[in-house]
Amino acid sequence: MSSPTTTRPRSVAARLALAATLVAGVVLTGPAGVAQAAGPYERGPAPTTSILEASRGPFATASQSVSSLSVTGFGGGVIYYPTSTSEGTFGAVAISPGYTAAWSSISWLGPRIASHGFVVIGIETNSRLDQPDSRGRQLLAALDYLTERSSVRTRIDSSRLAVAGHSMGGGGSLEAASDRPSLQAAVPLAPWNTDKSWSELRVPTLIIGGESDSVAPVATHSVPFYNSIPASAEKAYLELNGASHFFPQTTNTPTARQMVAWLKRFVDDDTRYEQFLCPGPSGSQIEEYRNTCPSA
Repeated sequence: MSSPTTTRPRSVAARLALAATLVAGVVLTGPAGVAQAAGPYERGPAPTTSILEASRGPFATASQSVSSLSVTGFGGGVIYYPTSTSEGTFGAVAISPGYTAAWSSISWLGPRIASHGFVVIGIETNSRLDQPDSRGRQLLAALDYLTERSSVRTRIDSSRLAVAGHSMGGGGSLEAASDRPSLQAAVPLAPWNTDKSWSELRVPTLIIGGESDSVAPVATHSVPFYNSIPASAEKAYLELNGASHFFPQTTNTPTARQMVAWLKRFVDDDTRYEQFLCPGPSGSQIEEYRNTCPSA
């Protein structure tokens, strides 16, 4: 175990201040050599395909276990975070495993995402049989713990938060995004939910499904979920060629690449990553990709 040492500004004044900074071309470099770009939420070097597809991003990370006895509303878990503090605060992401599964089933996502400049909490659920609505509440409870009481709370910008999850955890991420529209992003992976309509959703949402999923078939889950979300919310749908329901349970490069790009674009408001969303991924591993293509 390692020990750790409002609303996003969108006003005219904030945007003018950002524009002035960009014109000035200010770039700071931390002691680890990781560049802080001029945008107020940009973290890390200019993105490339090789950076996104590498097993780790540019930030060194550490992890810390969270006991279920020390929290309320969810079952504990593991926090992953960048060790550097020279780039300012980071956005945060809570991720839920699926039905009957523990966090360990998708734990590769924790350090992978954190290494791109996020604080990540992978949760254990109160019960492995918890349904999506319960998992959604637990994801929000985990974010509240992370930003208000955790030992890494000073590393986090509490206005830049996201949720994700696998299977019923993915369905839970939709529930969380519906319940808390102030979230900056949601990434359901092979999501399962009995609720098929998400017309109320306003959170930018990337859904990743598997073509050969027999547990939550994309035709009755991922696709109708995606279609029901209004385009004004910003949304994308990635379908992996031949992938089963369990594709998130082993390291999956297309998933990681698109997930990180989505989080960087919407949690960090980092338009450098838009090139990976529009026109989006292609190749033999991709069955289909749809996107409303956010405006830079």
